[in-house]
Order: sequence, then C-alpha cells, then structure tokens
Amino acid sequence: MDHAGRASIHTVSEETQPVDDKAHIRDELDFSKAEWITSTDDDDEPGVEIAFVDGYIGMRNGADPEGPVLVFTPEEWDAFVAGAKDGEFDEP
Repeated sequence: MDHAGRASIHTVSEETQPVDDKAHIRDELDFSKAEWITSTDDDDEPGVEIAFVDGYIGMRNGADPEGPVLVFTPEEWDAFVAGAKDGEFDEP
C-alpha cells in the first residue's frame, strides 16, 4: 500500500532476483566420487540423497542420480535441517 492506502505494484528486475552465490564453485565441485547417503521411504524406493564435498552439501533425487544436484553451504544446510525438524516442510 502507498501512503494514500492504494495498492502499489512492484515489478521484479534482475537486481532483485536471488543471487546464486555458489555459481562460482558449482562447476568445480566433483560429486561423481562422493559417498551419497541415501534415505528411503517405507516402500524402500530411493528418496533424497546427500553428500558432503569440499565444504558444501549436495542433495539429489535418489531415483534420478544423474539429475541435478542442489548445493548448500553449511549454514544453509543447518537452516534446512532445523526447518525440517520444526515441521516447516510437513504437508498440512
């Protein structure tokens, strides 16, 4: 809302887009030889896999191990784990 109580319209520009602060390291991380830790659901289907490489944490879909790897800093990983423990990602 603006000062007169009217709704204001905001546009998204490149300057306001989230910055991939790991872009500089992403191609240098070698997850090919990483030891992936696998979670499984009750049906024994592959779930999420994580690996620790060069001070970063990688997460991928265990059903698609050749697919993309999400890369987290230790601080991001700690925040993610804390959120999961607090139920932030639970279905309603």
